[in-house]
Amino acid sequence: MILDRLRRPARWLPYLAVALIAAAGLAGLAIRPDAETNPGSADYVILAGSAGLRWDDLDPQRTPTLWQEATKGSIGWLSVRSAMRVTCPSDGWLTLGAGNYAAWPRHTTGSVCEPVQPALTRPDDIGASLTEQRSVVQNNQDRLPYGAVPGALAESVRCTYAFGQGAAMAAARPFGRVDKYQPEFPADGRGLLSECNLSVVDLGTITGTGEQRRQQVRTADATLARVLAARPLRSLLIVAGVSDTERSNRLHVAIAEGEGWNGGWLTSAGTGREGYLQLIDLAPTVLTALGKPSPEKLFAGRSITVAEGRPTDVTDAMLGGHNADQRSIAQNAVAEIFFRVLAGLQILLFLLAIPVLVRARRHAGPRGPALPPKRVVAVLELALIAAALAIPAALIADATPWWRNTHPAWVFGTVTALFIAIGTAVIRFSPRWPHRLWPLGATALIATVVVGFDLLTGAQLQLNGVAGYSAVHGGRYAGVGGVGLGVFVAGLLVLAGASVKWIDKRWRPVLVVLLGGLGVVMVGSPYLGADPVGAIALTAGVCVAAAITTGGWLTFPRFAWAALSGLGVTIAFALVDVRRPASDQSILGRVLTELLNGTAGPAMSRNAAANGQALLDSPLTILAVAGVLMLAFCQFSPWGGLNRLFGLHPALRAAGAGVTVVTLLAGVLNGSALTVAGAAAATAVPTAVLTALRVLLHAADRTRPEGETDGPGGPLMREDPSLASR
Repeated sequence: MILDRLRRPARWLPYLAVALIAAAGLAGLAIRPDAETNPGSADYVILAGSAGLRWDDLDPQRTPTLWQEATKGSIGWLSVRSAMRVTCPSDGWLTLGAGNYAAWPRHTTGSVCEPVQPALTRPDDIGASLTEQRSVVQNNQDRLPYGAVPGALAESVRCTYAFGQGAAMAAARPFGRVDKYQPEFPADGRGLLSECNLSVVDLGTITGTGEQRRQQVRTADATLARVLAARPLRSLLIVAGVSDTERSNRLHVAIAEGEGWNGGWLTSAGTGREGYLQLIDLAPTVLTALGKPSPEKLFAGRSITVAEGRPTDVTDAMLGGHNADQRSIAQNAVAEIFFRVLAGLQILLFLLAIPVLVRARRHAGPRGPALPPKRVVAVLELALIAAALAIPAALIADATPWWRNTHPAWVFGTVTALFIAIGTAVIRFSPRWPHRLWPLGATALIATVVVGFDLLTGAQLQLNGVAGYSAVHGGRYAGVGGVGLGVFVAGLLVLAGASVKWIDKRWRPVLVVLLGGLGVVMVGSPYLGADPVGAIALTAGVCVAAAITTGGWLTFPRFAWAALSGLGVTIAFALVDVRRPASDQSILGRVLTELLNGTAGPAMSRNAAANGQALLDSPLTILAVAGVLMLAFCQFSPWGGLNRLFGLHPALRAAGAGVTVVTLLAGVLNGSALTVAGAAAATAVPTAVLTALRVLLHAADRTRPEGETDGPGGPLMREDPSLASR
């Protein structure tokens, strides 16, 4: 008896393991990198902007001044996101001066942006006035969800000097006054740039192609040369391509040169990625360099810092094989094609699987339709595995330079198909192929390993990747994206559900919590997934899965305890986060701060708008709906087989419930609607259908397929008669 008690795990050990994993997950969420200090201070800041300026416009012979500044200073890719889907020059200049996502009213539509032509008056020979500024401020405050205040940057400094119309839009105060103004930078500007501590210079608009564009770039370079000739001592020069000039999204030039800004990558806490920054980061950077506090309630950006490791040669750093702008163009085009094709093929595959499932069901009478041919079943199983591996294979394909080819879509499709074939062959020719859960567990393992390894290595596969996120959209620059989160969550929880059959029933919740706790740390850690909202959603999903992994249904008490656990972790993390400085807070800390000071309305409005746009625009919405309908057929129709599968393996039902909770919570709270759920469905539903098919085909067996047991030391399982009637 004593020996039996020693062998039997103590009742409190599972709860202790759960508590330890929860504490580890909370610690992983709470620990954040130390805030980087400002690289250098300055007495004067010069913002030299050019609408449309891109890195492929620069050349050591054609633009020697720009090339010299890029070589001497710190550089990066600038995302020019504003309150509009495409940032035209007026939007970019206004956003620069607001330090937040702003927009100038548009009067026309078309493929080309309107030129910068604000209504300017000169009441004296010193400054100027933007006559429309008050109405523009009101429009951004009342009609747009970002709460931007154009002119917030000018209000935060002693004096601004603007050279050019675009510069006037950035340097104007909220009531329209530009302290000092000239229509263009003069040939001899000595002394002018030291009259105000902030000077804004419009280098001109770069648009079109060919010789016209090259001439505009040469003009901008010549203007910058005059600025450098008049530059005062202890000044910071920032050169930025402040906007697009056509109705398409691109990445632009960002250069900072001055004391402390010599070499290295530009970055910010807002992007979390070396070499990437946002247009809204420039305003807080100006104030930080001047030693002035930022209006945190008005600014949405973070101050720019410098990271080491940049190649000395500008060509090696920004062009050629490292041209992020070129890759983002290819990514935007190919991603839409990939997910539309994937959605269409999976829907077709589900439709083809239905008659096979119907014929696979064993009938009670002496006669019934013949079982589907073995060859048809074999082909369908391979097709379902290939469908489940599509997104993980696309992530691996993003490690290749497919985007540099003249036909990127075909090259990407070919490489992805090759990786799908390799993964499918590995699963098919494994000695464990006859086992019922092998395809389901193996595809889940591959999905988890691919995304997990990518996070451990800096999420390089997701940045500007077809199955990742694009820097030009300005939503995310580092960590796990919505697609990656869906694949990772589905793989992790399904893997846990398929693995627990090998351990004692009392320890199954512990295994789910152990794997789930590891996932929480990877998703939420700022060094890895950098998605605290996704981590908290995963916490709630793991609690749900652990609650029903030993059997039974998701009852209200179980759901309530799981929800309370997730809510407890959320509140604990939010309280830790809200105590940090505003510049170091995650999205949860900022949301809680906004709720406490009554300014959360714009954030909630932005989230609702983002959910609506993602719901209508994303092909992953179709995948999510198709996956739900197929699972509903498999569970509620007499031919589905999913109820039988859940009866044999209740942990899989727990995994499905957990994935549902995570993907819906993460999608809604992150503003991506069904994107996360669609990626999870594309990964898990095909192999769930495959497993249900296998259960139906073996419904009359009295033992498991060859080699399967009930677990360590367990007897071979007899088919439950009550399940056979389902």
